[in-house]
Amino acid sequence: MIGEPIKILLIEDNIDHAELVIRCFEKHRIMNSIYHVNDGEKAIDYLFGKNEFLNRAKFPIPNLILLDLRIPKIDGLEILTQIKSNDELKFIPVVVLSSSENEKDIHTAYSQYVNSYLVKPLDFDKFSSMMEELGFYWLGWNKF
Repeated sequence: MIGEPIKILLIEDNIDHAELVIRCFEKHRIMNSIYHVNDGEKAIDYLFGKNEFLNRAKFPIPNLILLDLRIPKIDGLEILTQIKSNDELKFIPVVVLSSSENEKDIHTAYSQYVNSYLVKPLDFDKFSSMMEELGFYWLGWNKF
């Protein structure tokens, strides 16, 4: 993996939030390839290589998953459950990026073996800083 871009699956229905994540990584020159899906059904299809995501050369298994909880069709917590209960996917780090500070959501995510739970700050500078730190930790310091 040395020198190769890290493959990130961004599961986010809010296009503005998705753009912020992508721009923040680009701004901080964090080497990666980001694949974005905007609902839970597409996320499951991507992860399991179904329907429009059959071609693994074009849609590879990610090294890291950034997951919003409140997404259409299939809830983020259900996606997390499916990831962590699958022998091929369960070791992929999953970072929840949510606007929810609800203790039940946080507890449920950790009980389903999420690797990290981050609450999206409303302030752009704070969000950018959080993405920079997330990028350096998960994509720089962390080993896959």
